[in-house]
Amino acid sequence: MQRYNVFFPVHKGLRAMLFEASLQLQQTTFTNTEEAAAAIESIKTVIAVFESHAQKEDSYVLPAIAAYEPSVVAAFEQEHIEDHQLAESLDRWLTAFGYAVDPAVKQSFGEEVIKAFVQFSVFNLTHMAKEEEVINKILWRYYTDAELHGITQNIMSTIQPAEMALFSKWMVRGMNNNEISGWLKGIKASAPKPVCGAMLSLVESELSTHRWSVVQESLTEGAMVA
Repeated sequence: MQRYNVFFPVHKGLRAMLFEASLQLQQTTFTNTEEAAAAIESIKTVIAVFESHAQKEDSYVLPAIAAYEPSVVAAFEQEHIEDHQLAESLDRWLTAFGYAVDPAVKQSFGEEVIKAFVQFSVFNLTHMAKEEEVINKILWRYYTDAELHGITQNIMSTIQPAEMALFSKWMVRGMNNNEISGWLKGIKASAPKPVCGAMLSLVESELSTHRWSVVQESLTEGAMVA
């Protein structure tokens, strides 16, 4: 039986953010004001989202296993500290770039931003994979799926609407059609109708016409789109 994964689909959304921001950076001409501004704004958003995500894990996920595996918790808390340090280093390069005037300096600082972002991305991709492999197994050992759903609900109750909309957008971008359908069915089962409607609109706006059609067809008897 497939167990409930507390990191899904958030980690899929976070990976999508990293991949898209990385591609945007690689395509940016840092001496072009508009391109550079858009890229820098994207990286700032990535930093903010990952910081928020780590705080939620520190507040809700790691405490759930602290009594059972304190050494594991300590190791992941240390990784969150390292992640924060990488984010700070990246942010310092963003600040330096913002003060640069000379085109050659802008290009040089832009390249440093890319290097710092690659380090940040590699660390987080490895970190998320490790969480899914190590922490999930511990959670499954000590908690039922219903209890794990409760952890997710506690986290969601702390998220403001604007942040929820941002997270949801990237989760949709990171999931396949079957995963999106399952996610929507879960929302239907637990959320008020206005929330379901908002999520349907978000999914439709993010997917191609073909993908949206596939998702619609997979929803049981069209109940969510009736």
